[in-house]
Amino acid sequence: MVGSSDITDREWGISGKNIEDIMEALQVADQLSTDNVLQTLKLLKVKILNNKMATSLCQKVTDTIVDYLRTMKPQGELEELCTGILMALGFQSPGIVIFKLWDRWHNNLPPNCLLIAVGRLIFFQGCPDSEGRARIRNQASWTQSIKFPALRLGCSPPWHTVLKALVISVRKHLDLGTKEDEIMDITQEAASLKAYLTLRLLFNRWSLKSNNKVTEQALVITGHLFFLMPPSKLKNQVNRLTRWLMTLISAKVIPFYISQCICQLTEALALSGYGGINLESQLENIIGMLFEQLSETVKDSDSLSVQNHSLALRSFYNLIQLYNDQVIPLIRKNMQTSDPAKIVSALQVFMHVFQEVPQTEQLQSEVMHSVIIMIQEDLKPVQKALLNFIEMLGQHDYLALPQGNFIINYVIRLSESDCSNEEDIQILCSKILQMVSLPKLITLACQPSNTLAFVLLSKTATKMALRARSRGQVPYLSSFHLSPTQFISPQKLLTHLVVLSVKPYREGEFGVSSLRLLYALHPITSLHPIINSSVGQLWMKKIPQMLQILDDHTEKNLNQEEWEDRLLQFSSQSLVAIDDDSWLEQLIKIVLERINYFSDDEEKAFLYKFFGFTLRTSRNMKLIKMMISSILQTVHEELQEREGIAVALSIVSMKHLKIVLDQLQVYSAVLTDKDSSFILKLMKEHQRREWGLVCNIIYLSYSKIILESKGDIFTHLDGILAMVLQHYHNCIMEKDKNLKLEYLDALTKLTNILSSHPMAFQFKFPQKLEIVTFMMELIREEPLNSISSSIRLKAMNIIIDFRKLHPLMELEERTELLRTCYKSVLCLPPTEVLQKEASSLQEAQATVDLFRETLQSLLRLMETLIVEMPSRIQHCLELLDTWLNSQKDNERERAMWCAARILGFTAKMNNFGMDIEFSRLGRLVRLLALRCQDPVDNICFLSAQAVYSLYCILLLQKQMGRKKQGLWEEEGKNEVYSANVFYNNTFEIAKAFAEYFTKMQLTTLVLTAMEGLTDSRAKVSLAAAQLMSAVMKERGRDMIKIEEVVEGILERLNSQLEPNTKEETVRAMCLLAGNNTHTVVPMLLNKTLPWDRTNLALWKAFGNQRETTISVLQLLIGILERLHSKEETKEMAFQPVAVTCALYEMLSGSLCQEAVQELYPRLLLAILCHLYWVIEQNVPQKMVVYSKEGGPGSKSKPFDPTSCALEVVKLVFSAAAYDGVVVYGDQHCCWDLLSCPRFYYIGIMDLTSNSWLPVFHPSGIVKTCEPAILHRILNLVRSLLYSSSYHWKILARAFYAQLLWHRSVAQTLGQDLLVNLIKWVKEPNLIMKEVGLRGISNLALHPGQAESLKGQVPFLKDLLKNEARVTVQAVKSLRNIICHGKGEDIKVVFCSISKQLCPLINDERDQVKISATSALSHMLRHIDKFKPRLTTRREIYTFLVPLLLSIQDNNTEVVKACGRALTEWTNVIGWSSLTQTFRHITLSDHIQVLEETCKYLVNTSKTQLVGDLLFQSFGFLKSSQSFLRAAAINFIALTVKKLNMSQIHEDDVELLQNAIGNLRNDPVESIQSLVNTTLKKIDDYINFRSISTSRMSQISNNILKVTGIKNPERKKRLFRSVKRERDDDDNQKIWRWLQSPLNSLRNRYSGRVKDIPHKLGNSDKSTGSQVPTSESPPTEAGPAAK
Repeated sequence: MVGSSDITDREWGISGKNIEDIMEALQVADQLSTDNVLQTLKLLKVKILNNKMATSLCQKVTDTIVDYLRTMKPQGELEELCTGILMALGFQSPGIVIFKLWDRWHNNLPPNCLLIAVGRLIFFQGCPDSEGRARIRNQASWTQSIKFPALRLGCSPPWHTVLKALVISVRKHLDLGTKEDEIMDITQEAASLKAYLTLRLLFNRWSLKSNNKVTEQALVITGHLFFLMPPSKLKNQVNRLTRWLMTLISAKVIPFYISQCICQLTEALALSGYGGINLESQLENIIGMLFEQLSETVKDSDSLSVQNHSLALRSFYNLIQLYNDQVIPLIRKNMQTSDPAKIVSALQVFMHVFQEVPQTEQLQSEVMHSVIIMIQEDLKPVQKALLNFIEMLGQHDYLALPQGNFIINYVIRLSESDCSNEEDIQILCSKILQMVSLPKLITLACQPSNTLAFVLLSKTATKMALRARSRGQVPYLSSFHLSPTQFISPQKLLTHLVVLSVKPYREGEFGVSSLRLLYALHPITSLHPIINSSVGQLWMKKIPQMLQILDDHTEKNLNQEEWEDRLLQFSSQSLVAIDDDSWLEQLIKIVLERINYFSDDEEKAFLYKFFGFTLRTSRNMKLIKMMISSILQTVHEELQEREGIAVALSIVSMKHLKIVLDQLQVYSAVLTDKDSSFILKLMKEHQRREWGLVCNIIYLSYSKIILESKGDIFTHLDGILAMVLQHYHNCIMEKDKNLKLEYLDALTKLTNILSSHPMAFQFKFPQKLEIVTFMMELIREEPLNSISSSIRLKAMNIIIDFRKLHPLMELEERTELLRTCYKSVLCLPPTEVLQKEASSLQEAQATVDLFRETLQSLLRLMETLIVEMPSRIQHCLELLDTWLNSQKDNERERAMWCAARILGFTAKMNNFGMDIEFSRLGRLVRLLALRCQDPVDNICFLSAQAVYSLYCILLLQKQMGRKKQGLWEEEGKNEVYSANVFYNNTFEIAKAFAEYFTKMQLTTLVLTAMEGLTDSRAKVSLAAAQLMSAVMKERGRDMIKIEEVVEGILERLNSQLEPNTKEETVRAMCLLAGNNTHTVVPMLLNKTLPWDRTNLALWKAFGNQRETTISVLQLLIGILERLHSKEETKEMAFQPVAVTCALYEMLSGSLCQEAVQELYPRLLLAILCHLYWVIEQNVPQKMVVYSKEGGPGSKSKPFDPTSCALEVVKLVFSAAAYDGVVVYGDQHCCWDLLSCPRFYYIGIMDLTSNSWLPVFHPSGIVKTCEPAILHRILNLVRSLLYSSSYHWKILARAFYAQLLWHRSVAQTLGQDLLVNLIKWVKEPNLIMKEVGLRGISNLALHPGQAESLKGQVPFLKDLLKNEARVTVQAVKSLRNIICHGKGEDIKVVFCSISKQLCPLINDERDQVKISATSALSHMLRHIDKFKPRLTTRREIYTFLVPLLLSIQDNNTEVVKACGRALTEWTNVIGWSSLTQTFRHITLSDHIQVLEETCKYLVNTSKTQLVGDLLFQSFGFLKSSQSFLRAAAINFIALTVKKLNMSQIHEDDVELLQNAIGNLRNDPVESIQSLVNTTLKKIDDYINFRSISTSRMSQISNNILKVTGIKNPERKKRLFRSVKRERDDDDNQKIWRWLQSPLNSLRNRYSGRVKDIPHKLGNSDKSTGSQVPTSESPPTEAGPAAK
């Protein structure tokens, strides 16, 4: 049995045996794996496809596969393989596969694979049929296909495939014709019957009411059945089909299948020639379904949606053929709905079937009615479809119907350029419009209502005209006059097209379209009875040129004025070419009519010009007069209209001047002739207005004529001016304010143009002076308490217009004119008052604007007079004095505004060939400067502008003068200043004008300004002070009468001045002092001490200006240096004290750190020297030289000379930005030292750099000041090191020594510095010694210096026994030499000084003791880095006992120093267990620490070391310090306490007892008590140990005697004899002190035990040396050497 996948192709063959094997394998497929079955089926399929099989074998394989499908029901790939095998078998024997459908399936469907295979085989067209199997296939297939769907209501998709394939196949075979029936096993009648039964079966058995694939395939099958069924049967099923399709539409079946089914139904019925009653009754439903299908969106990417749309339209086509009369109303019904989608669908249907519909009148009427309804609805989604429909209607001449105009207007409206229509809509509109007749289209284009569509209409008309011309049908322009009621006339057309060309780029192409249309319509022949052929030739030339201009330009760069002139010239030339007065008359009338009609200002203005050019062309004088009169009678309410009339008359006057002037004169009679004036016939409320309008037209016309005239008008001008006066004087109206305004407004237009004409100055106008006088009268008549009208404004403007016309005005007339105008304008109430009097906000704003314009007019009038006479500018300004000094703010402000504008205008003239004198320049400058501080801010601003302009005038005059003298010309100086600089800035004003005054003028100016300091007005007094200070700053050195100025200022400062004024006055004194220091400062110093507030304020101000500060400080420093350099006297000089008071004020509020820093070293040394001098003086008690005011509620603080000088020292540091020095001095009591004559030098050194602080922590001046400052100080003190003044010498050397701390200073000085230092140390003066040692100590801090100083160690070692401070400084010097030295030599240096340093640890002077102990700790720390050896360690051991004794001191600083030293000592020796103990030692636990140390010494089991230390302590028992004696006893007692005294040799114990016992009679009772206590404790220790060991000792002695063994010595020797030469006097004393008890012990020892086995020596010498001497140092001992 084949049961694995090992079957290969090699095992397969054609024989039946192998087929049997495969069949057998498939029959037990349920026992095979899926992979094995899959592999078997694949191989079987390949074998069938590649080999020809016998029929029996095919039948057997088919049965096996069908059985496998029936039992296993495979899915997925297995199912697909089975389908492929059946298809392969069907290709060889299709009947076998198809007849499997006849098997009994027990009311079940055949397998899907079989159904799919049968369906595919039926579709296959290349299957062989030579044996009649096709006949069996069709008959059997259809019969069986109907059988299974009848079993139940549902059917699987494979049955659809079979049935669909059968229907399509049968239809194709039937379509072949009767010849093919022979090969068919079914006739057409049988096929029709089966098709009908199939349709019935589908309806009865299948539920086809949902949207699924079954329904879709059923619709496809049904559609094909329509063509196979009998027509009668099909017509009977229409109602049922319609209901079914409507149900499927509700179920949302894909529209394509619905449309396809309806289309197949209608086609099948149409083939029969009659649809039937049922179809006719269902038309509305079917058409409704079709419209619904058409409303579906068509997607190009979806082929079904495209076919759906096409099939629906095809269905309508079929229905139209059957029921034309019924379908059209239904379509129109949809066209008239409100649903855009239905309307669009209806339009598409109508267009699709339109060709098949008979075109009757009724149809045309109904269609037009429907179209009009759609247009009225105007639904945007319908527009495009509607236009397409209208285009089709136009092709059938529908637009020529009466309703066509409505449609055309709609198309025009859609084509308007301002509508946001799509481009294709515009194209459709253009196509439709081309179907309209050309005359009608042009008439429509020129209608104002179609302006927005003009471009499209004109383009369309142009195309039509050009197309007609190409056909030989020339569209003459003149042909339009034949139908004047229907079409536009030639005059109107020409006017319209020319006017539209005025704005050529309107809507992009207005001008181009107009000109092109005009070009297309031009007459090219002379056959026209009216228009001459020359017009056509002109247009042929000019229009292309204008079109080219438009092409070359854009709306932005086209010169509109030139373009309009070109159009007017073109029109004028055209009219000349026409040369027909009657034609011209009609044109003029049309232009006038259009003028009255148009509202566009620009086009209207062009029409007026067009009218002028047209009338100028005429040669008919009568016509010209008539037309001028007509245009004067036109509407002229608007200014643009009046200007247009004037322009038109000016154009006509260029050829007919006399006629125009005569007509204007005739027309002007209405102003003065009551009998003939039409004005009086108007309503009274309109008469005055009309009079003004007529006057305006006349004067405006005159002005335009003057503007265009070449000079002819000026011969008539004087008469015109005379007539102008008559118009007012002989006015027919009552003269009120409104009439005056109308008259002046009109006259202004005339005078404005007249004054600007260049030829006007060549003529004299006698009427000018009369008009000016008349204007002045009008100005005087205006009220001074209001400005309700612009009469004064317009009157002044007219006077300005006549400024240069001859004859000119005289000086007196000018003066009167200015006074009149000044008074009329400047005296008006403030604008706020004018606004309040207004009735509304608009009126208030109008009043303000009118007032501003009036001021501007006054300014122009003044400028006019200055231009005529520049030398009279001062005269104009003097006339303003009354208002410049007015008490009213508004009058001062206006007057200053005028002054500023006059000076500004003069400065801009740049014409200084004529001298402009300012004889009272000082007065003017002072006035303007004070106004710069006016209470009104705007006056200050205006004054600043006036000052700047005046400055520019003077500067330009100066430059002009220098240029005339051939000197160098200053350039760019005026750029330094501006009005903004002078604004509220009196100082800058004085600075700018200072150079124009002499010395006397300067002094006088200051003295005069000084008088204004006490003015009651704060701003005025402040301005005076500012002016004074500014002048002093700029020209202070040129001042004279300084003493008088100083006293005057002091006097006024002592009075009650305003705070700001006082501050500025003080500033002025400061500037005066800065420029005249040697005069001002001594005057102030000589004032009696203590100074009052005024003097103090002055000195404080001297410190706020850098230049003044430097100048004054230099003088004050010089005073201190000069006085203190002299031989000291016992009497105290007060000037240096006054200097310190002045410095206190200057530096206490200093704002000029740079100035102080510049003089800082010199100032510091001077004040320090002064301090030294002061503290040595006999200052009277409670002497007060300075009093510092306290805060609110506190008293002032008095200062004597010393405290004042000391405070100045602090202020010097603070003012120089070295506040850190002040803080440092407070923390380290430097100020107390500086206040004491004895410690002054120490204060200087500590303030400079404190050597008590750690080495690497600089302090004082050295830390705070920069190296550059230190070098500056050094340079000063070097010159004072050997000064004859003791004060200077001490100060200099102290600074010098401490500055050496800084490395850069030490490097700068070089080798000479050591010579100086040693020289000072050798001086007998202790201060000099200390200063020198301090310098050596600082010098040793620097690399390399410590090495060079090693040679000075012996010299320094000798100074360790000197006075305390000298000793301390010597210790520090040695410390720094060792701590900053390098190499092994430092150990040698340490050993060399240890003998002298060790006694200092226990010195009586705490300062020396602390210094030595601290130095030792630093030395030990540094030596430890070089690993000290035996010799060095021996020296280090000598310091232990002195440190342990000093640690018992009650001085906290001593204990701390000893703790640090012992900590370093333990680090060097290696006693690490004691390091932490010593590091944290305090005064409260130092005895406990000593006890722990003694315990540690005893526990080391180094008895010899303990003995050596005890022996070293004996030397302190005879110390002169009771503290040391007691400390030594404590040390011995605590050490003995920890020893086992019974094991100590009796001699050592006796020696110990004797040493302590010698102090029984100590003069200090506490020591006596301590001695007794200690001796008693020693005895107790000995006795206690003896009792406990006596019994054992006796037993051991007896045993030794019996055995004959010698008893060894068990006692330890505490003291040993190691002789070492020492030169210490104290040790010699100890030795002499102990010599007597030691000799007795030696004698006793030699007479006692003779048989001691252990010999200590071989001679008496050696025996005697066993006792420790004072020269025997302790040997190396301890737990472990480091």
